[in-house]
Amino acid sequence: MARKHYVVPEVPIHGIADRGKGVGRSAEGMTVFVDGAVPGDVVDVFIQKKKGGFAEGRIDRLVTPSPDRVEAFCQHFSICGGCKWQNLAYEAQLRHKQQVVEDALIRIGKVEIGEFLPILGAPETTFYRNKLEFGFSNRRWILDGEAETLPEDADLSGLGFHKAGFFDKVIDIEKCWLQAEPSNHIRNTCREIAHAQDLTFYDLRKHTGYLRNLMVRLTTTGECMLLVSVAKDQPEKLKRYLDAILASIPEITTLVYCINTKLNDSMFDLDMHTYYGKGFAVERLGDLQFKIGPKSFFQTNSLQGKRLYDVAAEFAGLSGKENVYDLYTGTGSIALYLARHCKSVVGIEEIPEAIEDALENMRMNNIQNARFYAGDVKNVLSAEFVAEHGKPDVLITDPPRAGMHEKAVQFLLDLEAPRIVYVSCNPATQARDLQWLSGKYSVLKVRPVDMFPHTHHIENVALLELR
Repeated sequence: MARKHYVVPEVPIHGIADRGKGVGRSAEGMTVFVDGAVPGDVVDVFIQKKKGGFAEGRIDRLVTPSPDRVEAFCQHFSICGGCKWQNLAYEAQLRHKQQVVEDALIRIGKVEIGEFLPILGAPETTFYRNKLEFGFSNRRWILDGEAETLPEDADLSGLGFHKAGFFDKVIDIEKCWLQAEPSNHIRNTCREIAHAQDLTFYDLRKHTGYLRNLMVRLTTTGECMLLVSVAKDQPEKLKRYLDAILASIPEITTLVYCINTKLNDSMFDLDMHTYYGKGFAVERLGDLQFKIGPKSFFQTNSLQGKRLYDVAAEFAGLSGKENVYDLYTGTGSIALYLARHCKSVVGIEEIPEAIEDALENMRMNNIQNARFYAGDVKNVLSAEFVAEHGKPDVLITDPPRAGMHEKAVQFLLDLEAPRIVYVSCNPATQARDLQWLSGKYSVLKVRPVDMFPHTHHIENVALLELR
């Protein structure tokens, strides 16, 4: 009978796999994925799951630490999981992210690349996110050794990030290193006020309670937007809570709330109500301004987002005479960033609200040569669309993690734009799409960009040229 849980001794960790886990190989040749391990470690692994020729587990004992291993700086690191690589030196993170892209494109995808440029690291590796979302829960995560000392009537409410694998529990966060102040002050103050006013935290199992979510957005222009989500329409209770927040946190420039009576926490289909301020924030990328509402999508790392767009602009090689298509344009940020350097730009995006943001940002920046359309790229792109807008000289595509639909890729092959700039948040699906495009296109160069330090996420920009 096979053992379900056991320890595999002295597994050398040689790389990083999906979801940021360390990967190694046991003496018997079994591939092992290990939470908390970094390349260069030798670890005893407590096996939690085994299937076929591989297993998953956690560190039972660190036998030999990697020379790249460092001390994590966040008090929540061991339980949060949001920054899986805090225990890996940043220079090593960049090396391994570059290797992940190379493996996906060259080793696995068999994509021929003319020039592989070095990864563009982030100048700020902490407090780099402009947006964070936190959940209220009446079931916070109980720390190791804490249960024995908790009284029976202990308050177990918490405000923070959901614990991976536990939809109803949150890690009660004291200090998060992902977003600059006043983010931690806002979250901790909102928790304190909730306790002082005896407000109930949401129960995701029973769907009871009052407070559900917070969203904090900061901009490089100094604005601060707070969104509060509650489960019931109780105006007096809400007013008392929001007034106390405004009195305690003067840094807030816009306060918005929504009432969510649904069973899920998604807020994109809810009405937003402005309680204080203008109801949106203004961000800058270069000399462009972007209006960001509570539902708007925007690059989560503003400073590194500009550098990502600079790479895309460099690859596009615009002279001012080009007709540009921007597929999966979102709120039009790349399209508008390039608009003043080309003759015209057309953006396509599936989410209508994002297109509304794109049109507003176009007006805000007095850009006249951009047009935006709402719809699925694979359905909007057609011979009639090209006849109306002209064949693109340069085509930008920035699809979601799933990559481009095969129908859209086939249309690009038929369209034969001279140059394609492919921005990807998933090198695996990008490699697949580049393979599909290889019938007519050569990949001249690629450059990874690290948007999210201390995580396994990586963006990659590729330049394709029609043969």
